[in-house]
Amino acid sequence: MDHKAFIASLSPDQARALTETSDARGLVQLASHLGAIALLGGLIAARVPSWPLLMLPQGILIVFLFTALHEASHETPFRTRWLSTWTARVSGFLILLPPRWFRYFHFAHHRFTQVPGKDPELAAPKPETWRQYFLHVSGLPVWLSHLRTLARNAAGRCTDDFVPAARRAAVAAEARGMLVLYLALAAASLAAGSAVLLYAWIVPMLLGQPFLRLYLLAEHGRCPQVANMLENSRTTFTNALVRRLAWNMPYHAEHHSYPAVPFHRLPEMHRLAARHLKVTETGYARFHAKHAPRFQAD
Repeated sequence: MDHKAFIASLSPDQARALTETSDARGLVQLASHLGAIALLGGLIAARVPSWPLLMLPQGILIVFLFTALHEASHETPFRTRWLSTWTARVSGFLILLPPRWFRYFHFAHHRFTQVPGKDPELAAPKPETWRQYFLHVSGLPVWLSHLRTLARNAAGRCTDDFVPAARRAAVAAEARGMLVLYLALAAASLAAGSAVLLYAWIVPMLLGQPFLRLYLLAEHGRCPQVANMLENSRTTFTNALVRRLAWNMPYHAEHHSYPAVPFHRLPEMHRLAARHLKVTETGYARFHAKHAPRFQAD
């Protein structure tokens, strides 16, 4: 059974329950994520004993706002639409990823998942050698990509085919607004002689990005390039902490099969789809242990 047949097999009551959104569930998830970032940021700013050790968990929390941005792009975390809009804006700002541009990018990824030449996630080749692997996991390529995207969009030179021509002015305005805010924050920090943003935001992001890269590689890495979402996407079985951090996106084949399902309904979606999943893995360490030996020598 492919994902289309699976969705067609759901009863109207099942489909309605699976796609039911909730402001309360979304706000609890968002508050816990942003609250943890604020707490660690406050402890780092206060220079509590051993505060540098807090920068790694802080960075992991910040870069995993990518999953909040991802969910908000689908407008599924909340019943109230503007909550998704602002979640995307705040999350995208904090990880240097323009939310409006990312929405177009991500929808193209869903429309053409694992289709070479059409899926924008395949535009940058996945690592095939040890050197490529460690460079990818370092996060440096993705930071350079984010900065290039911001600069190109702000200059009005966005030519990405997944961005509608009629929306490119809005994409440019978004990037310019983000750059202005970044410059304002930098100027305020310099004027105050404060390094809080550096140690509570910038350095932690650099430290945390490798963990997001390792996580994201498992979503489609080594999956068949076929149309069936239950086969071209991987569900990774992991612990409750990782599922909470990633807004339940380890249920990735389920998400791709039925993107209208909000994050808090994905465990239920998994129970219904489990026997139809084609590609799964028990943990991220196991995925990389299997993935890495297949790399070519440099």
